[in-house]
Amino acid sequence: MDDAQYLEVKNQVNKVLSINLDYYKEEQMKRRLGSWLTRSGYGDWDKYFEFIRTSEMDLLKFRNFLTINVTEFFRDKERWGQLEEKILPKLINDLPNKNSLGDGLRIWSAGCSTGAEPYTLGILLNELAPSKKHYILGTDLDKGALAKARDGGPYHIDEIKNVSEERRKKYFEIEKDKAIFKTSLLKSIYFKEQNLITDIFENNFDLIVCRNVVIYFKNEAKNQIYKKFFDALRASGILFIGGTEIIPRPNEFGFNSFGVSCYIKEKNL
Repeated sequence: MDDAQYLEVKNQVNKVLSINLDYYKEEQMKRRLGSWLTRSGYGDWDKYFEFIRTSEMDLLKFRNFLTINVTEFFRDKERWGQLEEKILPKLINDLPNKNSLGDGLRIWSAGCSTGAEPYTLGILLNELAPSKKHYILGTDLDKGALAKARDGGPYHIDEIKNVSEERRKKYFEIEKDKAIFKTSLLKSIYFKEQNLITDIFENNFDLIVCRNVVIYFKNEAKNQIYKKFFDALRASGILFIGGTEIIPRPNEFGFNSFGVSCYIKEKNL
């Protein structure tokens, strides 16, 4: 795909789906789009865009493809162990010292996909501080993924491979290779559609979890998102990112490193 064609595809994507591909890494997106067009069976982009304008289902499939959904419960077990054993206990212990909108933690899972991450957080808080009234927000750009999240699945059995047998029995209904999360157990989890680049964020969060999402964006967009995350956190709030991600010069955004994959908001800028 040459630059002129990519520009036209970006314009059409923005017009049809309101997704601005300028924020995404160009070469990576070109490869993904080329592969998608080949699999679609259409010879060129003009014919493909003409087709999806007449098919709501295929339009949704294309949107879901562009928003990249890869997730599972307790993905990257070592990092989640760090969150369970160190980060969440610290935040819970800080609760009496902060100006809270409720009596529990406020947590945001940004780019939550089909909900595995918010439900994982819910499991941990239900076990670490069950008497507290927590607020967990899951957001994503993918409407289809959010619908699945609200329903608690179904998830493929592979997506809960890191969940202990005890937790499986307590939090899931399992039938053959499918698992449904018992959403009635955790009523403090909420989902909504959100664009990380253009939308206004809620604030006063104790913890923001955004793992393996920002890596797909260009540096300019990354920096914009990190600044918005900083503003959305309370003082001493924590940002938890993917195991392969790193924020270069985090102090420029008001963060200090707080262990692998974690950054703490140390000051107001």
